[in-house]
Amino acid sequence: MTDEARRGVSFVKPSSDEKKSPAASATGVVRKVIVKSADMKEDMQKEAIDSALAAFEKHGVEKDIAEHIKKEFDKKHGPTWHCIVGRNFGSYVTHETNHFVYFYLDQKAILLFKSG
Repeated sequence: MTDEARRGVSFVKPSSDEKKSPAASATGVVRKVIVKSADMKEDMQKEAIDSALAAFEKHGVEKDIAEHIKKEFDKKHGPTWHCIVGRNFGSYVTHETNHFVYFYLDQKAILLFKSG
């Protein structure tokens, strides 16, 4: 059994620009994941989604969720990562090549990028 099958994560081929996939948290709750925009390798995108799932299970405040994801990526992929989590925000950012992902986890948007 693959790691994805054990965690209940499956990726579905996108029909257009978006990539939709259900993801199961450790508690077994199935969450809807939609990748809206990405300039990031698939394995790192999956890592960002897994990190977000863990952060949502551990924290209830958006700031704490963003901090969890940012610090995890800083530790694994070096500084300087930035993370924004919320239901309603606008952004226009400059990022390093191959280090940007913007996705929804249920109703919350997550913007993760490296810059600096």
